[in-house]
Amino acid sequence: MKDIVELLMHWHAGRPKVVVAASLGTDPKTVRKYVAKAEESGIIPGGPPLSRAEWGALVRGWFPELVDARARSFTYATIHEHRERIEAMLETNTVATVHQRLRDEHGLAVGISSLRRYVWLEFPDQVAADKVTVMRPAVDPGEEVQIDYGHLGKWLDPRTGTLRRVWGFVMVLAFSRHMFVRPTFSMSQSEWTAAHVEGFEYFGGVPRRLIPDNLKTGVIKPDLYDPGLNRSYAELAEHYGVLIDPARAVKPKDKPRVERQMPYVRDSFWRGRDWVDLADMRRGALEWCTNVAGVRHHRSMEGASPLSVFNALEAPALLSLPAMTFEIATWSYPKVAPDCHIKVGKALYSVPWRFIGANVDARCGDRTVEVFVDGEVVKTWARIERGKQTDWTDFPPEKVAFFMRTPQWCLKRAAESGSSVHELVEGLLSDGALYHLRAAQGVVGLADKYGATRLNAACHRAIEVGDPEYRTVRGILKAGTEHDGDVAVLTAPSAPAHLHGPSSLFDHLSADEVAG
Repeated sequence: MKDIVELLMHWHAGRPKVVVAASLGTDPKTVRKYVAKAEESGIIPGGPPLSRAEWGALVRGWFPELVDARARSFTYATIHEHRERIEAMLETNTVATVHQRLRDEHGLAVGISSLRRYVWLEFPDQVAADKVTVMRPAVDPGEEVQIDYGHLGKWLDPRTGTLRRVWGFVMVLAFSRHMFVRPTFSMSQSEWTAAHVEGFEYFGGVPRRLIPDNLKTGVIKPDLYDPGLNRSYAELAEHYGVLIDPARAVKPKDKPRVERQMPYVRDSFWRGRDWVDLADMRRGALEWCTNVAGVRHHRSMEGASPLSVFNALEAPALLSLPAMTFEIATWSYPKVAPDCHIKVGKALYSVPWRFIGANVDARCGDRTVEVFVDGEVVKTWARIERGKQTDWTDFPPEKVAFFMRTPQWCLKRAAESGSSVHELVEGLLSDGALYHLRAAQGVVGLADKYGATRLNAACHRAIEVGDPEYRTVRGILKAGTEHDGDVAVLTAPSAPAHLHGPSSLFDHLSADEVAG
């Protein structure tokens, strides 16, 4: 408006309109347009002088559209029909998102600049200042993807009534700006790896360099020259044949393309929407990435959409997905307890006793749990969700002799020594297997001292005389009467041996005989 005041003051001072136009660099028709209003009001050149403030008041009355955009914008009325809706959306969304949703969901056919002018006029307090994006060197197609987690917001689970925090895993291809978003409740190691796998599948290929943040799920030890990578993340990089190049610690500008998109994802995808469950969020995120974020006009690409640039230039430049599906595994570093077990997840697994007190590397895959010491596998187990897996051979032999020599083991050894041995042991175990287990172990152990042939004959004699007990068989063998009818040495005690209880059953045996 001040330019119009200047124009009129020059004219009122007596300067010709053509001269005024040349002096101010304005078209003569424009000068005549504004001077006409003054002439209609009876003002003539050389008349009584007017102050700048007086000229300003006259101009505001003659040309209200110069001070009020509502009067000059033909789109104002069209946008104003959505005023209440815009006011509600501005509480949770940016102007760009409001424009996108009004265009897609309500058919508003105005440009974003017109909507911005409307918002500046109607809601000046709600317009946030633009944030500066750090310009980075150009990246070749298929070379780089920037990765980050961002807090999306809180979600009320309709089934449990619990308020949960929701995070967004975001991948942005540095060349095309095409992105992948995956909501999650957890930022665990397995979620981090699974998000990468799904992201690569969404893009249909793999960029050559990954630039993640320094999260523990990806980088154990940040370092400018030699960062320590999480083992499961390193496995993923090896499987896909890519380089992991973490951003420097506390340097978010190392990955500005993903950092700049986090507010956009939070605003355009998350805020103001309702979700049924996590699966619904993830479906919605993929649709949003393709149909909203993918087709937006990006200023850094001369207005082209990320999806069109991706399809034309970046998708062909990505590395192909491997033929084999990557197995998502987690690594942990448990300590071997005195009972020879380690804890992996919510289950316990035994490892050889010689590693008691040491920390081992445990790799938990979809189906197996592998235990490594100095890079070598020392134990492999089928994975279980809960419970305990024990291999008795992991314990010192002298500690588990009784548990290893089970009833099944006794019957097998008895059968190897002869039919009579098997018959006698089977009889012992048929009535309270665990109660008579030591007796059965003692019988089959006699084969080591007296031989299988003599033991089988002794068992046959014990069965014949109706006293198929361990001490009877041992007495026959000591007396050497397994091949004749002299069984006087087999005189039984006044009460059956087993009535004295298991604690006294082997009181008279030597340690070697019990172990045998």
